Amino acid sequence: MALIEPLVAFIVSIGLLLLLLYKRVNVGIALTATALLLAFLVLNWQTIPEFIYNTAIEPLTIAVVLATFGIMLLSQLYKETRVINSLSESAGNIIRNSKIVSSVLPAIIGLLPVAGGALMSAPLVDAQTEKIGLKPEKKAYVNVWFRHTIFPLYPLSQVLIITSALTGVAVTSIIVRQIPVVAAMIIIGFFIAFWRSSTQTKRAELTVEENPCLNTELKRFLVALSPIMATIVVVVGLSAARVNTGGLDVFSSTVLGMLVLIAIAKPSFSKLVKPLRKWEIYGVTLAAYGAFLLRNVAVAAGISEMVKTFAVNGNIDVLVVLAVVPAVLGFVTASPSSGVAISVPILLGMLTFSPASAALLYISAFLGYLIVPSHLCLVFTVDYFKCSMGKVYKYILPSFLVSLTAALLVYFLA
Repeated sequence: MALIEPLVAFIVSIGLLLLLLYKRVNVGIALTATALLLAFLVLNWQTIPEFIYNTAIEPLTIAVVLATFGIMLLSQLYKETRVINSLSESAGNIIRNSKIVSSVLPAIIGLLPVAGGALMSAPLVDAQTEKIGLKPEKKAYVNVWFRHTIFPLYPLSQVLIITSALTGVAVTSIIVRQIPVVAAMIIIGFFIAFWRSSTQTKRAELTVEENPCLNTELKRFLVALSPIMATIVVVVGLSAARVNTGGLDVFSSTVLGMLVLIAIAKPSFSKLVKPLRKWEIYGVTLAAYGAFLLRNVAVAAGISEMVKTFAVNGNIDVLVVLAVVPAVLGFVTASPSSGVAISVPILLGMLTFSPASAALLYISAFLGYLIVPSHLCLVFTVDYFKCSMGKVYKYILPSFLVSLTAALLVYFLA
């Protein structure tokens, strides 16, 4: 028997989530604790253990949890073996335009979805943008903004995988609708960052064929990128061929990527197992389970139907909820996973998710998270470049508005 009204319980539970995230509690623990509190308030207590177990053994939950674990382990191995350094350094040596290098390198390092990844690209961006005379706040903007242009198109993005699983829409269908949005992000980023900046570039006098050094760097880049490319190609290939993997396509693909990485880097056993001793991997993996548990508890409590009734009686347009709610939740929770996990139960009673609506849900939560002041990438970058966060926001907020407008246009035209 419910202790309080389900909608009130849902609001109270979200309050707990906000408090935990404000206290910088791991998002996996925060999401799971929120789901358990909601279950405690709205479900029969005797059924809660069974509910937890049933969520854990759902094939989709298992697939997403394993995929998240595989992606995080691959990312940590890239970092431990320093192959990511080889990837970014070779890219910088191949591209001879400082503006392009400073925008591409953060995106490349963005392939590693790890907290603090922005600090890895900051020194590289600093060196390149110094050549074209950018101010510290613009350097910070370049590092943060371009780091995140890769995620809406990255098949190994944990948030993208969770969005796909919760909405029932294929990852590839969501990605296709993000292409125009990412194009808008890159265009506005280039315009804001480099307009009226110096045109100084590093010019190569020889072609790839004539320059053995450049040819060597190209090979180095391709070798360093091969574990990620192997993973992505297998994921996309299995999806396109409609091969039945029991939902384990991403996990099995990351295992292949790790084998390729091990073959390239030949790490020692201690270096190979070191990532397994890091809590970060398990915290992010727990977030995947927590998202499913929160969704299932909210659905069982009838939150979706209550919100639907409230929206109909209040004449609230579905598009407003679809675009605004995920963005606000992504912002206030400083977590795109939380924004998506909370939004899905709210929206389930109002619409049946299509590729267009799932894509808008994802990008809204993602953009809301991108601009939050407590976003670690932003915090670390501002600290590194010793600039005012307020000055960085002069560039980030217009970029956010342009990108969200592009997402809305894609939704209407899809």
